[in-house]
Amino acid sequence: MRKPNYDKFPSTKFQGEVIKGWNDIIARLKQQAEQRHIAVELYTGVYEQEVIAAFEEAFGGKVINVRDVMKTEEEIITMTERFMTDDVLFGYVTPLTIDDYFATDKLSATKQMLALTSEQYVVIGTGATRLVEDDALVVYIDMARWEIQQRFRRHEVKALGVDNSQEAVSLQYKRGYFNDWRICDRHKDTLFERVAFWIDTHIAGEPKMISGETFMRGIDATAAAPFRVVPFFDPAPWGGQWMKEVCDLDKSKANYGWCFDCVPEENSLFFEVSGERFELPSIDVVLLRSKGLLGESVEARFGKEFPIRFDFLDTMGGGNLSLQVHPTTQFIRESFGMQYTQDESYYMLEAGEGATVYLGVKTGVDREAMIEDLRRAQRGEIIFDAEKYVNKIPAKKHDHFLIPGGTIHCSGAESMVLEISSTPNLFTFKLWDWQRLGLDGKPRPINVERGSKVIAWNRDTEYVYANLRNHVSVVDEGDGWIEERTGLHPNEFIETRRHRFTKSVKHSTCGSVNVFNLLEGEEAVVESPTGAFEPFVVHYAETFIIPASVGEYTITPYGLAEGKECVTVKAYVRF
Repeated sequence: MRKPNYDKFPSTKFQGEVIKGWNDIIARLKQQAEQRHIAVELYTGVYEQEVIAAFEEAFGGKVINVRDVMKTEEEIITMTERFMTDDVLFGYVTPLTIDDYFATDKLSATKQMLALTSEQYVVIGTGATRLVEDDALVVYIDMARWEIQQRFRRHEVKALGVDNSQEAVSLQYKRGYFNDWRICDRHKDTLFERVAFWIDTHIAGEPKMISGETFMRGIDATAAAPFRVVPFFDPAPWGGQWMKEVCDLDKSKANYGWCFDCVPEENSLFFEVSGERFELPSIDVVLLRSKGLLGESVEARFGKEFPIRFDFLDTMGGGNLSLQVHPTTQFIRESFGMQYTQDESYYMLEAGEGATVYLGVKTGVDREAMIEDLRRAQRGEIIFDAEKYVNKIPAKKHDHFLIPGGTIHCSGAESMVLEISSTPNLFTFKLWDWQRLGLDGKPRPINVERGSKVIAWNRDTEYVYANLRNHVSVVDEGDGWIEERTGLHPNEFIETRRHRFTKSVKHSTCGSVNVFNLLEGEEAVVESPTGAFEPFVVHYAETFIIPASVGEYTITPYGLAEGKECVTVKAYVRF
């Protein structure tokens, strides 16, 4: 096993001021606001009581909690019921806005009071700017979705307008994914130019604040050069041991199954401001600089959404993933309000002895018999015989398996998978989970009925081998490098290219954001031929993003890898 050099805390480095601690933060805000009201906007998942307590101490009784101006919990639950549905996992994407949450009479009375009073008030909560006049000092306390999910698991935070903190984690996540986060992102996207200060409270009791100008400087620096989001790691019922060594993780943990290292909707981004780390959601870069980051054509197609997702699935020393299928575009649109589905692929970053991938149904399979056996297995009457119905294919390092929506699949044990997929990240219909319990000791939800509606039965043995298994062709080659096309399937909008190189390789974004992983080689350096950005060094297994606006760039073996072969895989949106 190689010595770890994986950077778990990548950051955008620049100079600026960071104010730390509630006392100094509030002192600066008082100075800046003079006698104006202060609107402290919160993303859901912030520890509200910590914020309220800090401002109440400094402002006495002149603090207004936005929750007190909202509709009752009962009214909000009724209003959002159709988007929450009665399903344990899936809801429907909400069209609601923050304005729908306010009680009209309370809002009108509070706004009038604040407009007429000569005293200074602090308004705290999501939608705080709706209560104050335009000259108020606006502060935003942001929160990355991954940290919110940790707080869900600990039952520490409330939802938007509702205290659901004691509900099952899956229900808290569902409300966030389908409702609250959509509303918060839409609202935040209208506020960027008004925010005078941004506060980071990801670490409880250790708030940090930067000015709006410093925030924008960091956003611009990130969006104009190669960058990495902050990876996060999570255990899984099937999790393995590979990432512990390669990514230098806590050896005392039972396993790590997931690494999300390019899911900007959920990952954090670090600004390193004069040596001080400041955390924010990486989605802010997408919201603010979508055209330069994604490319004009990609933005026109997907809006302010980052369409490419990279993550790791570690089953080295672990078990099989659940046998599963992702919905078709039509199904996901009609059932959940999503505009595109979770097409994906498995790139084998590493494969142990006996590694396999389950992919597509066997030729001539009796579909009725298969679905009935899945139902019986779900009821506990039989053990589902996956190999009777699904192709079990040997897998080796650098194989690439393509998995367009509707294809039944799962990675087997002894695999280190780089999953390259489109962004929707919740829509997995588990069909069979190998008689296994989740990490909470309970059976994980199975979706045989939904899955049966989307399985592509024509993706049989012959189809899989002809179209989905290791479909590689040489595109170009030169002195010290070769470029290969490894996918994806024509039904998928992502194109992937693999480069093997011992010398510098010229690349172009060609109008689309490029996402890379360094598959082989200790280090490589990304450089601009015009010096448009500082040389950017990446390490083995790291995922990194090249904004579309970068245009031309090179990747070269670096440091310990000089003179040796490196391998990268690049993903971009196919036009």
